[in-house]
This record gives sequence, structure tokens and C-alpha cells, in this order.
Amino acid sequence: MDSASSTGDMMPILYIGQHESKRALPITNELVRHAQDCGYDMLTSPITTPHFHASVLALMTSYNQAISETSDPNSQPLPLIPAFKPVDTPLAPSDTISQLVAYTSPWIDLGSPDPLISHLSRQVFNAEIAYAAFCGVITVVVQGPRLSSSSSIAQYARAVKQALSVGGYLQVHIKMPMAGGSDSEGNGDMGDLSSFAREEFVGKDEEQQSTDPLSAWDAWNVVRSVCNYHPRLSVALDLPRRLPSLTLQTRWFSEPLRLIYLHASSFLVNAKGSFVLSKPHQHFIFRCMRLRSFPWILLSDVGPIPGVDDPSLVLSYPTGHLAPEVVEDAPSPRSNLSQSPTPAEAAQMPKARKSRSDPTPQLSYLRYLQQNQPVKSMIERFGGGFQDYLQSPLQPLSDNLESITYEVFEKDPIKYEWYERAIENALRDWKAQGKSTSSGTSAVVVAVVGSGRGPLVTRALRASEKSGIPIKPYAIEKNPNAYVLLQRHNEEDWNNQVTVVKTDMRAWKGPTLPDGSFGKVDILVSELLGSFADNELSPECLDGVQHVLNPDHGISIPTSYTAHFTPISTPRIHADLISKASSNWDNAFEIPWVVMFQQIDYLSTVAESDPPYTNNTKPSDLNLEHPLTPNVQTAWEFRHPLPPTVLAQSSLRRGGSAVSGAGGFMGGDGANEHNARFCKLRFPVREMGVCHGLGGYFETVLYEGDKDGIGKVELSTNPVTMEAKSKDMISWFPIFFPIKTPLHVPQNSELEVSMWRLTDDRKVWYEWLVESFITTGGKRVRLAVSDLHSSMKSGCLM
Repeated sequence: MDSASSTGDMMPILYIGQHESKRALPITNELVRHAQDCGYDMLTSPITTPHFHASVLALMTSYNQAISETSDPNSQPLPLIPAFKPVDTPLAPSDTISQLVAYTSPWIDLGSPDPLISHLSRQVFNAEIAYAAFCGVITVVVQGPRLSSSSSIAQYARAVKQALSVGGYLQVHIKMPMAGGSDSEGNGDMGDLSSFAREEFVGKDEEQQSTDPLSAWDAWNVVRSVCNYHPRLSVALDLPRRLPSLTLQTRWFSEPLRLIYLHASSFLVNAKGSFVLSKPHQHFIFRCMRLRSFPWILLSDVGPIPGVDDPSLVLSYPTGHLAPEVVEDAPSPRSNLSQSPTPAEAAQMPKARKSRSDPTPQLSYLRYLQQNQPVKSMIERFGGGFQDYLQSPLQPLSDNLESITYEVFEKDPIKYEWYERAIENALRDWKAQGKSTSSGTSAVVVAVVGSGRGPLVTRALRASEKSGIPIKPYAIEKNPNAYVLLQRHNEEDWNNQVTVVKTDMRAWKGPTLPDGSFGKVDILVSELLGSFADNELSPECLDGVQHVLNPDHGISIPTSYTAHFTPISTPRIHADLISKASSNWDNAFEIPWVVMFQQIDYLSTVAESDPPYTNNTKPSDLNLEHPLTPNVQTAWEFRHPLPPTVLAQSSLRRGGSAVSGAGGFMGGDGANEHNARFCKLRFPVREMGVCHGLGGYFETVLYEGDKDGIGKVELSTNPVTMEAKSKDMISWFPIFFPIKTPLHVPQNSELEVSMWRLTDDRKVWYEWLVESFITTGGKRVRLAVSDLHSSMKSGCLM
């Protein structure tokens, strides 16, 4: 395996803690330091002790006895939890409190239908949260809601929302099982309060455990929705020893992950008797380590901290530098393994060999994974730190870009190489087809419009040199600052071959001829595309300069481009937009944002081997290795050059004469309405989810090639086609069209998206609307409809 260290990249450092579900010793400063000496970064600690648990049970027993002895149960007030005593909690303010991950009592039931149980649970929960905040705890893990009843989740969610207001700095992590079912820690114990719920309050369906793999995610979605995507609320994900399908893994990956629980049973034993993780576990951890804020890992019940009974014992810190045979993969586990081992399965599990030289083998293995991460892709190296970071789209027509902005684009290893190839192919075909030139000589007139700092000019000169076909190059640029640099390039790099013209391309009259008239251009080259193809006004700019293009056989590079989108779930970005909207971005949900997607989930996918989730779906039915392909559809297309009749009508409308029509739909003369677009697309949704907006992409044909398509050159940011057309291209991040109120979509439903590209005489903007439907009884029923979002206020100025 190639490691990231071989590439010189900074490797993410795993923060690893030790968790004991039944911790015997209280956490002291000395124990924390000893754990750090062993290589752990943190420890977990319960907020309250078994003594406190016993006192709550005794209080409940006393209450039940009291109401059983009275003829009027309503005369007995619900019991009150007394204030903590020192014996009730192991925590206290200390220098090492920041190295602790505190967790609330797993034996409470915040959503219990029994008012006594829910009343006691809320008191315990609030008292624990308040005391942890007082002690200076930063990270608190809360046991997730009981999944045996959906009716309990609302009460649970409200309690969590209240807890977030108690501790202003607490990071609250909800512990959720990855594959549905229940989390066994605390559930089912004799002291679990849920087991004391009275029969008259417990419904018949309360104990029916859901078998839907998405049940845990659905419960989490309710909690975070009630809490309005609170920035201090996140997921502590409990990984099973056999991971579910990639579909479900991706769904959790798109959520705000802050903690990952790895149980001792998740580790396999290889031929050398060493603890290792399965390939799916490795892949999921590596994927999480690519996140801008990657989660911490808690090793759960892997044994006590070594040497805890002998503080003088000197232990070696795990470095991750292990022999290859020690960490070689174990055979693949059987597909019929349960999520957690039964006692019989646990007895049959192979045992690791004891080693005095490595008292923390699971920790050492994770440090090995840290040292041997897969090499980052080109886009990951370029976009480091920009993952899921919202950026406003550029407005190159109304704004003059700075040099650093041009420089970022020019680092693309693919884009300019492909442009050079397109120009070279066009020149070769020009000669092969015996076309005449507009220069009056053998030189083909090539104009780079919007040339910026000149990278396309350099590529055009290289294409001429490679093909052996002379060109007469022009560089057209309106930015006065970039114009200075273009002149310097012409003197120092281009041997004064290029005619540099400072003007808006739409005002350029064409090459000046010796007699003072203006000539034509044979090949018009531009890089005006935005993240959604046309969002930086490429159609308007190329329409305005088309008059200089040879009308008989002039070539536009690019020749055409298409906009594409697909509905996505992206809780992290939605939370960021809520934060922006509450500050100074009152139109945050009306802006198409440029963003490097990372923590997203495609709601509409295409797959052959992975069946849809149903209540009868078993983990063994799901394909772990088959990646789903997002269903990305085409919104619209633009082609260049336009037919002369279209431009003629546009010119007529711009005049505002009596024969030019009644005016534009959006005001003004409507001269640009030939560049307006509309589409309505349907996206089937196989599994339930939440739509937060639309992920937008583009594809472009730089050069069509000959009639057989030979010499065709394309670029793409579409995740379906990018690998084949322009792998490792980094010039463009996708675009995101948010919706203000997320749409909850059920299994086997459908999303219908309407999108408009609108224009008046001054600017271009987008409007979008999302609807959800389900078909029942042969009838298509609308479930929800989003707001009609409009970017008119922030539209691109022409």
C-alpha cells in the first residue's frame, strides 16, 4: 500500500481514546496521564456513579410503593432527584478535564411513555449535563433514542434540544448504531429504567424492534431536525463488526461525524495472531480521515489500560511502524455474522496471542493505519481545506479578478492540456479540409477572448508549433491589470507574436486590417465557463463577440456545454447556511454556492446489484463492494456559434422598435431571452432521505472533431463522466442550489425539480423549486413542495 507520507502530504493524525462501558476505576489526573503514556489521547468517563444509579432506583421504588398504598395515585407528586453528592459523580474540575469524553447514563429513557420514567430520566439527564458543563467538560456522549418505538423520539429530541441550551460550550454527540437495531450498552440491563415502565403506559408495539437498516439514521434525522441542525450537535457512530452496505455507510458519512466507536469484537485475528480490521472497516476509516474535521476514534472494551496496577511500568508508545506480517489482513469474515457476537460466537472467535512487547495491540494497529493512508487524489490535494466550504461564484464581467485568482485556475494539470489538444486538432482539421484563412495568408487567425494572464495564449502557440500550422494570435482582455501582464508576456515569452487588445470582448470589432477595416477570426477560444457551465455568462459573452467569427467556417472552442444536476443530502452545508442566514446573509438560501462537495449523499442513484431497503432486507442481502452511481441529469445546453437568425432577432429586440415584440418577460426589451432556459426533471429515490438542495455540474465539448468524432475533446465535472473525460481536473468545484426547508423523502418516492435560467437587460439569475411525490394505489400524490428560490438579487451582471 502506498502511503501518504511518500507523497510529502501532511497526514491526518488520529485522535484515539479508550472506552470501558463498565469502568471500574474513577478517572483521576494520574490515570489520564498514564493513559497518555500508553498512547491514548483521551478517556471516557461516566458523569454519575453506580451509587447514584442505585439511589434513583430506590427513589422510584419508594414512589411506586407509595402510590400502591393510596386510593388516589394523583395525590402523590412525582419524585424529585436530589442534588449530587460527591459519591454520586467521579467528575470534578481539573487540569485534565479536557482530555475526558463524558457520557450520560445509558440506563435512562428520555422518551418513555411512562410519565414516571420519563420524568426521572429528564431530571437525571439535565442534572448530568449541567454538572458536566460546570466541570468544564467539552465533549458529552448521549445514548441515542430507543428504536423500539418511533413515538418516543419526539420526547428524546426535545430533551436534547433543551440540553444544548444548558451548556453553552458543550459538544453533544448522540451515540447511534450504524445499521439500525439497538445499542446494547445500558439497554436490557436489570437497572435500565425502561424495564420498569408500567403496563398501562406501554403500547403493544413498544417492544417491536425495527429491522430497517435506516431506522437509526431516521431517528437521528428527527433529533437533529428538531434541534434545527445545531452546530454543537453531532453523531457518535457505533460501528458493528460487520459493516452494512455502502449506501448506508455513505448516508452516515454525510452526517456530522465526531466520534467513531470501534468495539473489541470488530477486530479480526490474522494468521500471526494479531488484531486487524476488515477491509470495509479500513476503507470507512480512511474515508473519514479525508474529512476536513475527521472524527475521533474510541476503542471500546478492548481491555483495561495496561499497567494501571503498576504505575512504575514503562510502556512503549505505539508508533504504527509494524512489520508487514503483523498487520496482514485476516480472512474475510463469514457473511452470516451478526452485528454483535452472541456468547456462542464469542467463544468460537480466534484468540490473539499475548505479547508483552505490545500491551495495546488494537491501538498500535490504528496507529499503523494512520501511518499508511492511501495516497490523496489530485482533487484532494488541491482542495485541502476547501471541502464543503461555501464560496460565492465569480462575476468576471462586473469584477476585475486578482492575479491570485487566475493563478489558482492555472494550476490545473488537465484543463489547459485539453485546450491545447482541442486547438491542435482544430488546426490539423482546418488544414486537412483545405479551409481558407481570414488572414489572407496561410496563418489561421486565433483569438483568445477573456485571456486573463494568458495561459490559453501560450497553449495556442504550442498547438501551432506541434501541428506545424502557423497562426495569427490575438489576446483580448478587459481587466486593465491583467492587460499589463499580457503585454509583458508578449515581450518576454511570446516573442511579440501576439496582438494584445484591451477591451470588453463584446466591444471588439475584430482584427484591424492594413486599410483600417476589421477582419474576421477563424478560431475563437474562451474559458468563460462556470461551475454550472453558463453561470459566469459564457453564452452572453460569446454571443457578443460572435460578430468577429468567420461566418463560413469559424470554430468556437468550446463548441457546446451542458448543465447537469442531481438532488443531494448535505447536512453540514445546510447547517452552515442556517448560521449564515442568522447573521448577515439574509439571502443565504437564494445563492447558488460554489463548493467542493465531500460530506454529501446522492439521493437518486443507479445500481444493479444492491437491492432497495425494505423491512425484510438482511445485511447479508446487501452488496458491500458495489458503489452506487449518482443519477445526474442534463438541464440544458448551449452551442456556439449561434445561428445568424437568432442573433439578428436579438439585435432587433434590443432596438425596441415596434416590430421587435412587446418586450421581455422579465422587463426590458428581452434581447437576451434566447439564452433563457427551463427544465423539469424527475429523480427516483430508492431509500428514504432528506433533500437539502441540488448539486450542479457541467460538461463541455471543446472541439467536436471530424464527422466520425475523431479528435473530439471534452471536459467534465459531472461525477458520472469526469473520470472518463477529464480525470484530475481541478479548475471547477461543483455548484450547490440550496433549499431553505429540507424535504423529507420516503422510500421509493420521487423528486421533481423545476429550474429556470432567467434574464432581463442587465443580469442573469436562476430560480429553482423541488417537489416530492409518491405513487400509492396507482395515483401520484404530492408530499411536499419547497419554496421557489431565486438568485435574482445576486444575479450575474451583464
